[in-house]
Amino acid sequence: MQTAGDKPLKNAPYKNPGLTVEKRVKDLLSHMTIEEKVAQLMGLWNGGVEDFTEEFLDDEEKMKETFGYGCHSIHPAPFGIKETIKIRNKIQKYLLEETRLGIPALFVDEGQHGMMRPESTVFPQAIGLACSWNPDLFEEVYGVIAHEMRSRGTHHALTPVIDVCREPRWGRVEETYGEDPYLNGKLSCAAVKGLQGTTNGTVAENHVAATLKHLVGHGESEGGLNQGPANYSMRVLREFHMPPFKMCIDDVKPVAVMPSYNEVDGVPSHANRWLIKDLLRKEWGFKGLVVSDYYAVDQLFLKHFVAEDSKEAVRMAFNTGIQYELPQANHYRHLPELLKEGKIRQEDIDDAVAQVLKLKFELGLFENPYVDEANAIAVSKKPGHREIALKAAHQSIVLLKNDGLLPLPRNKYKKIAVIGPCAGEVYFGGYAGEPYKKTSLLDGIKNKAGDETEIMFAQGCMLTTNTSNSYFNWKYDDIVFATREENLPLIKEAVNIAKKADVIILAIGENEHLCREAWAKNHLGDNLTLDLFGEQEELVRAIMEVNKPVVVYLMKGRPLSVNYLAKHVPAIIEGWYMGQETGAAAADVIFGDVNPSGKLTITVPKSSGQLPLYYNHKPSAQFHDYLSLDIQPLYHFGFGLSYTKFTFGKPALDKDTIRMNESAKVIVDVTNEGKIAGDEVVQMYIRDIISSVTRPVKELKGFKRVSLNPGETKRVVMEIRPEHLSFYDINMNKVVEPGEFDIMVGNSSRDQDLQMIRLKVTGRD
Repeated sequence: MQTAGDKPLKNAPYKNPGLTVEKRVKDLLSHMTIEEKVAQLMGLWNGGVEDFTEEFLDDEEKMKETFGYGCHSIHPAPFGIKETIKIRNKIQKYLLEETRLGIPALFVDEGQHGMMRPESTVFPQAIGLACSWNPDLFEEVYGVIAHEMRSRGTHHALTPVIDVCREPRWGRVEETYGEDPYLNGKLSCAAVKGLQGTTNGTVAENHVAATLKHLVGHGESEGGLNQGPANYSMRVLREFHMPPFKMCIDDVKPVAVMPSYNEVDGVPSHANRWLIKDLLRKEWGFKGLVVSDYYAVDQLFLKHFVAEDSKEAVRMAFNTGIQYELPQANHYRHLPELLKEGKIRQEDIDDAVAQVLKLKFELGLFENPYVDEANAIAVSKKPGHREIALKAAHQSIVLLKNDGLLPLPRNKYKKIAVIGPCAGEVYFGGYAGEPYKKTSLLDGIKNKAGDETEIMFAQGCMLTTNTSNSYFNWKYDDIVFATREENLPLIKEAVNIAKKADVIILAIGENEHLCREAWAKNHLGDNLTLDLFGEQEELVRAIMEVNKPVVVYLMKGRPLSVNYLAKHVPAIIEGWYMGQETGAAAADVIFGDVNPSGKLTITVPKSSGQLPLYYNHKPSAQFHDYLSLDIQPLYHFGFGLSYTKFTFGKPALDKDTIRMNESAKVIVDVTNEGKIAGDEVVQMYIRDIISSVTRPVKELKGFKRVSLNPGETKRVVMEIRPEHLSFYDINMNKVVEPGEFDIMVGNSSRDQDLQMIRLKVTGRD
């Protein structure tokens, strides 16, 4: 038997680019040993990305030991462009020239809001970007991410995160697009299209393979604790958590799907054969790759305890349909032994190997495995990328409150105090890269205000004390919280600065330590409260007592219960994490060069005691108030203010009665009655009035972002299709039931922001 280390095969048909991909895959499979096949099912991290040092790469024995049989993929390393390309080209050269079969590797990166590496463009974090309600912008942003990735040799993006988030205490809220399945699905489709450059399952030039994650229920874990159980009914899963996955698979054909860490009804997703084989493969017809989440195979025996040991976990995961183990080859090394024992099938191994080989051939890696440093640098510095990042931040900022203070007149205030723990720093949120240049809120205000305005700064308080203002903050395990003794003098200093100012811009919220993925007992990120952290509310109260105009800018990764602010502060801007252009975008909005247009994609509770709280609840869920608090949220899903005034005409239907298999259109005129141009997001919600099983009080089923000049009116038309009216009946069949439906149109999910018209649906005959 030929083994790794022998000279590469010469003139084998699979080396001929003139043959079809199918023929090349078939030929290459026929030459492979079981060890070489299994190598194509495992990623490589080598115990830590730092291990791929120059010394390691020059060590012939270590290279043979690590790469001798080939590999499926190689996973992220925190290096800049030059070092990344040097390492990748060297590894590819070894794989192509020194291994028997010469199979190149896939290189993998994260890219939820930019390539997760230094010298990359950092866009608004996902929860912020989603507030743009703009699929075209999503496609543009993820197209830039794909181009920067591919220029450095990345082929496979572990993006997008399309979990429907119905638990705001969860530290990964920031990575999601919010709480609504329809909106998540539309934005996710745009993200996949931007990443892959096509909608047919292939990867275009300068693009990368996309990965939908995490299937399923990951965004509504018990207690908001990451990886906690998601023990929800099949109806909840199918109607709220699964639709974005199904929509993407149907409409844009992602290359890969990643199951979730959590369990549902006692079965971890990486061991759920029904989820992967019956639902994903058979019912949904997914043809792509199924990759494990990082170390999820380990969890089957170390966390979930459904497997006795590593070997049993491999048998369970592989037979479930988890084809590839990421990020490194810890456990799938048992596959040859399991095959000999008859516990897994050769056919399943061959199918999985064939799929990844097909991707590698389609990407052209056998002919063009290397990347060019000069091109990568040019792509990363492309001026248009910065412009798109700024546009994305502009469209993502949400104006939550404005009692006439904003926008600030350029020459009215001669002294502006910029105060707060989020003023002088730029926090990006998790899975972020590091740009060439970033602009803090403080710098943005300085740049915008001009030389005649004095800008004063005070820290106000600290959140944590071991931050370094870089994308590594998110990765640090230890968190050192600022003490009250440290913060009280800072509050006093801030008050003194505030007294000298004409207007105050107060930047508060979270940093990457306080809202992030909690992946270990020593790396926390979930929280039991949604209150402002530390002494921040005390800072706000002290500043408000100065009795000067105050604008609050919120920088954070999850909804916060800012009740005092909502009642007392005259202007509040929801900034989430706005990426590298944070300060420039915020200043543009604050001074009125940009009219805010973002809309919330997640409900903001008044208290964590209200949870669960989301707009598309069942009628009985919010039937009466609590003894100590009403049931209304602080801010509703879909809410966001503007500097201009939009009015909606009375909505109309092109036909008020349709059959179950027919469609209708709702038509509404939207007018900008103000004096400045602006964008409005027209939202359509539907309610099935009487149904055989309970239905939500309203569900988003259409939206359209429109730009209007002062005095301009535009007619907005949104289609109502059978799938917008359908649901799972008592027998879990997807049906449209005859009856009446309320069609609600407006600019948020709040009842007073909606107008209603009724549609009647009859039987087919």
